[in-house]
Amino acid sequence: MSEYLEEVLEGLRQVPGYGDVRAGECRITRLGGLTNLVHRVEVRGQSLIVRIPGAGTGEYIDRAVEATNARAAHQAGVSARVLHADGETGLMVSEAIADIVTMTPALFAAREGAARRAGVALAKLHGSGVAFDFRFELFSMISEYLKILSGRDVALPGGYHDVVAAAAPIRDLLDAHPAALAPCHCDPLCENFLDDGEVMWIVDWEYSGRNDPLWDVGDLAVEAEMTPALEAELMAGYFGGPPTAAQVGRMVIYKAMCDLLWTLWGLIQLADGNEAEDFWAYATARFARCKALMADPAWDRHLAAVAAG
Repeated sequence: MSEYLEEVLEGLRQVPGYGDVRAGECRITRLGGLTNLVHRVEVRGQSLIVRIPGAGTGEYIDRAVEATNARAAHQAGVSARVLHADGETGLMVSEAIADIVTMTPALFAAREGAARRAGVALAKLHGSGVAFDFRFELFSMISEYLKILSGRDVALPGGYHDVVAAAAPIRDLLDAHPAALAPCHCDPLCENFLDDGEVMWIVDWEYSGRNDPLWDVGDLAVEAEMTPALEAELMAGYFGGPPTAAQVGRMVIYKAMCDLLWTLWGLIQLADGNEAEDFWAYATARFARCKALMADPAWDRHLAAVAAG
């Protein structure tokens, strides 16, 4: 049994038909998660996921938006069915997806066709037409995270503001060549992709919103540590064929920009005392990767391709 037994049981009791559930009926397994307490519960012939929100996450995650978008993602056919979601507390109970493997960078490299299946799943979400709440806007979120950190006793990596300033022309470029917004996951960690060998499923909609769809593709390429060959497979699965130079350029831009944003997220975790991993190392590694990509000789070529359309 989990040390969070009472919280898990209380979550289950919010689901119709489980109001009287007791500990003796449940087999509870603690799952991974960087910020939340996630449990799989085998109970009454069903397998359910009970997600207890992490302390402090309500400051930067809108749980009502998450609940709306998680339900919409199920309607899109890419995610699990939500059985209960509290838009205030963040407690969520959903059906578990059967016979899946939770993805990692190593598994994206090892499982044949996994990158392609992920691309297909993202395309299905983006093209579904479901309505997502919230506009995920990169530079607004950087400003918001910096505002949160201004009240925390955590230093930014050296030169962070300089890189944000250097990214201003990228904001202008993207504003001049806007993409049609789509329902996007926006936080495509490997662990949010569940593979059954035929279909890739996507879970965890905490940061989801309307966004440039190539954010999801570029961010997943980073999170999965994809080689150029795997990136090509991901893009081919997404587009149904080879991408254009402009599409590749846009994806590469978001590879750098996701690291610029998630650097700050890592520092917020550090400030909040999250012990799930070494978040200073996490943040500084992401920032270094962002700088390296922006300094790559191919960077200007990618920007030019986006400008050319």
